[in-house]
Amino acid sequence: MANDHLLTELRDRVLYLTLNRPDKLNAMSGDMMSGLLNGLEHAATDPKVGAVVVTGAGRGFCAGGDISAMRDRNQGGGGGPEPSVEERVATLRRGEEASRLLHEMPKVTIAAINGPAAGAGLSLAMAADLRLAADSARIGTAFARVGFSGDYGGTWSLTRLVGSAKARELYFLADMIDAPEALRIGLVNRVLPAASFRDDVHVIARRIANGPTVAYSYMKANLNLAITHEFRELLDREAWGQTMTGRTEDHREAVKAFLEKREPTFKGR
Repeated sequence: MANDHLLTELRDRVLYLTLNRPDKLNAMSGDMMSGLLNGLEHAATDPKVGAVVVTGAGRGFCAGGDISAMRDRNQGGGGGPEPSVEERVATLRRGEEASRLLHEMPKVTIAAINGPAAGAGLSLAMAADLRLAADSARIGTAFARVGFSGDYGGTWSLTRLVGSAKARELYFLADMIDAPEALRIGLVNRVLPAASFRDDVHVIARRIANGPTVAYSYMKANLNLAITHEFRELLDREAWGQTMTGRTEDHREAVKAFLEKREPTFKGR
């Protein structure tokens, strides 16, 4: 499931998917995105995985597309026939499934933004359920700087995170913002000290991974539904989810633990 550009580690039921091109601030490559997609697809159904963290190796999270590769492509490098528009669209759309899985898979997903996150790298982070940023991180859409319109779901996610007006400003001007500003506008959930960032992220991820994961899956579905559906439809979905989670072993254990004044031990069933 791992390759040189994507590292995987399962620790305390937390699956870490680490983008691994530190010399290029983890700019995307075909191997990286293929590995990320495979990792997310596997995690979605693996009972040993309670939560997923996407992060970057070295000092960056993900700089987005590889500018050097763009230059070579524009100059006709790489050899072979030029892909058709349809082939390019299909390839990009396949890669974008990583964002869809981060948003939709029945596990809580976390983007641990350890450093610069730009372009499609930021889009990936915004597709996750939670964004934890190091206090040294810098964030920006970047697409306008290279004459692109944006991909990996960023326009959808950013609009819902910070509102239409701010999303337009961040896309059109493509300014980089620091972690405190990202927290202020609601783009990230928490800012953590860079010196202890990975340990602090693990504490949060481990808490989720060993929590009531069945309830989290229904909770995530409800929260996603709330973005696009009417209140009445959400009430129907909540009633179903509440009933189903009330039948779980985790629910019974949590009630018992509460009455016994102790921490519950969840088993994900």
